[in-house]
Amino acid sequence: MTAGQRRGLWPWRAPRAEPVRPEPSERYGFGYLAADAVYLDSACQTLRPEPVIDALDEYYLDYNACGGRVKYSWGRQVDERVEATRAAVLRTLGLPQRSYATSFTLNTTYGLNLLLQQLPAGRYRRVITTHTEHNSVFLATMSFARREGIERVLLERDAAGALVYRDEDLADALVVVSAMNNVDGAATAGLPELVAAVRRRGGTTVIDAAQAMAHAMPLVRGLKADAICFSAHKVYGASLGIVAASHELLSSLEVSFVGGGMVARVTEDDYTLLPELHTRLEAGLQPWAEIIALGKALEWLDGVPAATGESHEAREHRLAESLYDGLVGLPRMRLLGERGSSLLSLIPERVDGHRLAGFLSKADIMVRSGYFCTHHWLQEREGYDPLVRFSLGAHTTQDDVGRTLEVVGKLLRGL
Repeated sequence: MTAGQRRGLWPWRAPRAEPVRPEPSERYGFGYLAADAVYLDSACQTLRPEPVIDALDEYYLDYNACGGRVKYSWGRQVDERVEATRAAVLRTLGLPQRSYATSFTLNTTYGLNLLLQQLPAGRYRRVITTHTEHNSVFLATMSFARREGIERVLLERDAAGALVYRDEDLADALVVVSAMNNVDGAATAGLPELVAAVRRRGGTTVIDAAQAMAHAMPLVRGLKADAICFSAHKVYGASLGIVAASHELLSSLEVSFVGGGMVARVTEDDYTLLPELHTRLEAGLQPWAEIIALGKALEWLDGVPAATGESHEAREHRLAESLYDGLVGLPRMRLLGERGSSLLSLIPERVDGHRLAGFLSKADIMVRSGYFCTHHWLQEREGYDPLVRFSLGAHTTQDDVGRTLEVVGKLLRGL
């Protein structure tokens, strides 16, 4: 009996109502969803497939213990599964274990700040990012530049999405950019070339892969950046942050955020850090269940093509094309995003974006409205009023797209 099947046995936990289940190929892993629930906010967090939910339940019900140098069986199970997840992250990213390590944090924002706040003082001449970054990158680089007293450079993008820069600007620079933005899903072209150029010039590259991990994995797979940060809750896992960083970068950190789980020895006035480099970012008790669930999420994603007959990326692209084709011809709005992008943002002309999202909610269509943590780009630079964002996920069906287009069309034509 799986953990999921045991839910009804617990007297304080009411069993879930039996949903109307679509065909497995339509909502593989999401059979618990009600047929009329249209969730289009995957860019904030993806829904969790049943194997991930079962992994969380299994931890709490079957071996709910601490990991980390324990001798009893529950703790050994935790350690084994956590280490398996570390390895799975590097395998998914195509990074070698001999030179990279996986650390777990709170989320992407926390991981980026944890890295930047502990980089060696005086090491960099400038920090480079772009105008279109999420606040997790935008604010962290601003803080870093102020603390170090160095120049902060904001790059433009060309028509193909590549960053526009001079090679000499990369000398001894810290470059922090996203692989895919969270407004219109635009990919950052030329990332391998950027990473190589920064390395030749003695700089460091940190990649925000929060969106790319779920929607455009080829952008970051095999990318030998110094660090890649992402969030498990955007890639079908529980709430968790991940930093895959090179041994060289982790060894260089001037560790100031210190706690249990990081030290091998402590004296009255000093301490010795553990030799395992992943611990440089892991102060205190770790979220064991969430880490284990991430491993299950990556395993589930690997199994999607065999179970459905179509890769996750191909299916999402197909549905995104359908959504774009239906939205692009509607009146009284402007659309941000390319055909086939899993993220599309709409700028309505005669109604506030928050109100439009509220109207959609009344029809059980869940979207996000506002500026999506890109205030500088959308609000300051472009001067847009609040937008409405549609972001697809592995649970999305053609029926979801059709219903959304029907409701949005009626609303916009009625303005």
